[in-house]
Amino acid sequence: MPSLFVGHGAPLLATDASLGEPLRRLGERLPRPRAILAVSAHWEESPLSLGTTETLELVYDFSGFPEELYRVRYAAPGAPWLADRVAALLADRAPKRSQRGWDHGVWTPLVHLYPAADVPLLQISMPRSDSPADLFELGRALAPLRDEGVLILGTGSVTHNLRKLDWQDDAATPQWAKDFDLWIADVLERRDWEALLDYPRRAPQLSLAQPTDDHLRPLLVAAGAASDAPVSFPIEGWEYGSLSRRSVLFG
Repeated sequence: MPSLFVGHGAPLLATDASLGEPLRRLGERLPRPRAILAVSAHWEESPLSLGTTETLELVYDFSGFPEELYRVRYAAPGAPWLADRVAALLADRAPKRSQRGWDHGVWTPLVHLYPAADVPLLQISMPRSDSPADLFELGRALAPLRDEGVLILGTGSVTHNLRKLDWQDDAATPQWAKDFDLWIADVLERRDWEALLDYPRRAPQLSLAQPTDDHLRPLLVAAGAASDAPVSFPIEGWEYGSLSRRSVLFG
């Protein structure tokens, strides 16, 4: 299996068929996974934790959106066997077990990628204290799962500054967002992992593009899981001016 990073955009992605169409097409192109292991920008917890292995109510970790968004359901089966396998692969980290449900960083893209909700799903936390190199190495530790039919899915946004969003439909993309997005694309295409892991010093316009960098960090896990694979960008573009939709396929 490849590994994948998805720019999940705003929560309204879940109910927008036109925004979801590229994800639907991508899901049809991918080999069918035995299971999905997701790392989301919206669950930072140290030490690393394994989420629910049951089908629970979704986590609606946002407010102020239309009521239809809170009625979205994604009843995929849990993956207890995958939780056991991840625990074995990460034994040196002694991951905790949790009953936390799937947050919107996971289910908003999956309702389009795998709309039948029939692929077993496990979410793990993104350790808050890990450095970029540590997150890349976390991906490397999980890489054997690819040969076992597991899709490793990072979900966040290459650019993520909520204070700079422009809610107009025809909002122009500011240069700072373009510069950061294109820098990330360039280092990924060249598989320049040294530069990627040194983004806090090297990336242009970091303070504007990623004020807290939580939405970029899942990309490091996905990259580490498939650091030898070719890189492509199945989805590009922008929402609300400066929110990148760039998704990255490794493999």
